[in-house]
Amino acid sequence: MLYGSGVTVQTAARAALDAAQSRAGVVVRSLTDLSELHDARHIFDAVWPSVAGGSQVQANLLRAIVHAGGHASAAYVGDQPVAAAFGFCGRHRGADGTWHDLLHSHMAAVLDEYRDRHIGSALKLHQRVWALEQSIPVITWSFDPLVRRNARLNVLKLGVEVRGYEVNFYGDMDDALNSGDPSDRVFAWWVVDSERAARAAGGGIEPLTDFEIESDDRRFVIELPDDIVALRSTDPDAARQWRLLVRDRLMSAFADGSVIIGIDSTGNYVLERHRP
Repeated sequence: MLYGSGVTVQTAARAALDAAQSRAGVVVRSLTDLSELHDARHIFDAVWPSVAGGSQVQANLLRAIVHAGGHASAAYVGDQPVAAAFGFCGRHRGADGTWHDLLHSHMAAVLDEYRDRHIGSALKLHQRVWALEQSIPVITWSFDPLVRRNARLNVLKLGVEVRGYEVNFYGDMDDALNSGDPSDRVFAWWVVDSERAARAAGGGIEPLTDFEIESDDRRFVIELPDDIVALRSTDPDAARQWRLLVRDRLMSAFADGSVIIGIDSTGNYVLERHRP
């Protein structure tokens, strides 16, 4: 596929990755060696410390996933790993009943002290370049629908579609961030050569203004808590009320055919009702 000036998708995607790495002050690289894969494991364990003291994913499993055609990467500041991601190859059944390849990005994490430096964007844009080089058309991943920063990243900075809602998708999780809260998830569907993904990579998609929302009677907002992760620690009952409220609203909206079309300036979901 070519963009307007004759630039290929891969060339533009790599340029966007280079810009993201420069902005974040990191270098992202694919991991294959076992010692490098230990870097990724340490990142995951630091971000999601297990209450029971175990590891989120062992380096030998990451080694097997990469050897079988999957993807693992880490972002480095100098020689210091500060973020990591991994995914495995899968399939989805299209509307015509045939199977199509995808990469399911299972984990992506940035160390707390390096948050809010746009490193997550660089990690994902590296995955996009990798997928394009492997002729994999779609990257998927799950994310907690209550976490505003993830919604902003996925919808505005990456240009994903948001599909489906699964209640307690992973069951009870024993890491410090998720313990005691149902693991409800929605799914990012990232068509890596789409115009929307290219527009997001080229500078991001702007939040929808109040005027843009209110001028179309099919559009409506589903509010999110300011910081659900902090609220889980300070007021677990309030966090659970938010969980149930957003679950009900999103599941009802998706069942009616509504879709998430953007994020408002506060960080809430903007949806559009299905046109009969």
